Amino acid sequence: MGLVSRGAAAAGLGPANAAVRPGQLNAVPNLIPTPQPEGGARGSSRVPGMVLKAFFPTCCTSADSGLLVGRWVPEQSSAVVLAVVHFPFIPVRVKELLAQVQQASQVGVAVLGTWCHRRQEPEEGLGRFLEGLGVIFFHEPWLQLCRERGSTFWSCKAIQRSTPPGVPSEDQVMLVFYDQRQVLLSQLHPPAALPDHQAGDAPASAGGLAAVFDTVARSKALFSSDRFDEGPVRLSHWQSEGVEASVLVELAKQAAGPACLLLSFLLSLLSAVAACRLFRLWPLPFICSKLSTCEQVRHRLGQLSLVFSTQKAENPTQLMRKANVLISVLLDVALGLALLTWLHGKDRIGQLADALIPVADRVAEELQHLLQWLMGAPAGLKMNRALDQVLGRFFLYHIHLWISYIHLMSPFIERILWHVGLSACLGLTVAVSLLSDIIALLTFHIYCFYVYGARLYCLKMYGLSSLWRLFRGKKWNVLRQRVDSCSYDLDQLFIGTLLFTILVFLLPTTALYYLVFTLLRLLVVAVQGLLHLLVDLINSLPLYSVGLRLCRPYRLAAGVKFRVLEHEAGKPLRLLMQINPLPYSRVVRAYRLPSCGCRPKLSWSSLCRKLFFGELIYPWRQKGGKQD
Repeated sequence: MGLVSRGAAAAGLGPANAAVRPGQLNAVPNLIPTPQPEGGARGSSRVPGMVLKAFFPTCCTSADSGLLVGRWVPEQSSAVVLAVVHFPFIPVRVKELLAQVQQASQVGVAVLGTWCHRRQEPEEGLGRFLEGLGVIFFHEPWLQLCRERGSTFWSCKAIQRSTPPGVPSEDQVMLVFYDQRQVLLSQLHPPAALPDHQAGDAPASAGGLAAVFDTVARSKALFSSDRFDEGPVRLSHWQSEGVEASVLVELAKQAAGPACLLLSFLLSLLSAVAACRLFRLWPLPFICSKLSTCEQVRHRLGQLSLVFSTQKAENPTQLMRKANVLISVLLDVALGLALLTWLHGKDRIGQLADALIPVADRVAEELQHLLQWLMGAPAGLKMNRALDQVLGRFFLYHIHLWISYIHLMSPFIERILWHVGLSACLGLTVAVSLLSDIIALLTFHIYCFYVYGARLYCLKMYGLSSLWRLFRGKKWNVLRQRVDSCSYDLDQLFIGTLLFTILVFLLPTTALYYLVFTLLRLLVVAVQGLLHLLVDLINSLPLYSVGLRLCRPYRLAAGVKFRVLEHEAGKPLRLLMQINPLPYSRVVRAYRLPSCGCRPKLSWSSLCRKLFFGELIYPWRQKGGKQD
């Protein structure tokens, strides 16, 4: 095989082991059949004389002279340089390396041209020697990049060998420098995928940028060797000085496989136990559907199954989601352990248990004073005394039952709080969800008051609306779901008038009770809503993506910007490609995790309508089905 070597003084031809040296390379035939690479003359549809874009890695600007290895993108008239092959090299080995990279990455990697870095005085015949390499490594167009010693400007040529007569054989070249490491590790988010993108706003270069990012990302097999490897081909790329690696990372990768298998088996076993028929007996499914703790535990189990799944992530988006879920779970457990440490320190659980009973008694006493105020003449309003006394005594009896229940449970309050604090080891979200359920149980009497008042008020409102249609000669058609005309006789109108009068005079008393207990219920719902908001924030916030945007903003790329380095008439334009990071709002919007808490689907208008007509509201949980 032929050996191409710089620094030799003679040239010769011979058998397969003959040496080929820079002196008479123009007389060397193509000893090795070279297939047409991707983007070569056979697949190139370029028009000679156009401006060609050459993307050159900044890590290769100080590399020794050699061959430019990369990919030609004919649709964008762009050449993406990936590495520089140094002298000496064996052409067969170079082609074998390119064939292996093509097979591993499915990227048409080829020799695009030559690179000349003149560190000292120009060597005689070096230019002709580099031009003659195009005979062995055929590519159309053939790039010739040269960096002169002591000069900031480069010489860039793109030679077309198969050009018809009268057409210029050289193209203008625009040199674009890029950071190969940042482009390799970044994930480009095209404008079409961004939420605030409008149709027709995508730049024309979006496809070309995607091709550049995709080429570098899929060519990892080319960057697997460094200067410490004693191989037949010596390359310069972003890992030439040493392949990035970590002993701790490698040990973690080796231990992650068995750990994931074990945890995945335990989670599947736990899921099988939860799916047992015993837990499907009524009323267990009904109770679990109403408790926030059960929903949060089910949500965490699903997230853990996703994290410890042995199935490899298919794309960077799935990998990012797994990382976000893992960081969210770790942060949740860390905050839960911190809460557990705080609760069990200095006997704070006992202090909370001692303060809970007086607080419950104080709330019950305030409710009793409120009901006694309503049973009199609240704010000087004239109430229906008979209905007022009935409703007041009914609600006072419920408060009496509630006080008895609280005092009956007082010996067990500290033990209950101890187990609640122990649940924080499962995560802060589980503890907060359990706190929300405890608040719901402690304010169950307020919920009962709200339901009683709402049902009674709703019944009167619908009765008044139906009787009002009777006065107007209308009725509600149940089958057609519309209001139709109807004729009523004298008896029906008389009975309707009596009922309408009774309901109108009883409405202020009922409406006042409904208003007071609705305000109390909304206060409890607001507290629970804040707790659910905290749980939803911990569950859905993509902490890993936000941290990646903060520490390594180039990993999440929204696009690129070009900065002109130097430009002079008659010299090629040199640009520096820099990555525009994705804004924080778009990072959160793009990588937000699903949460178990369902956001309210009611608008303010529909919420006000429900409150006006006395319909029950559940603003913190709306799963699409009707909840009683």
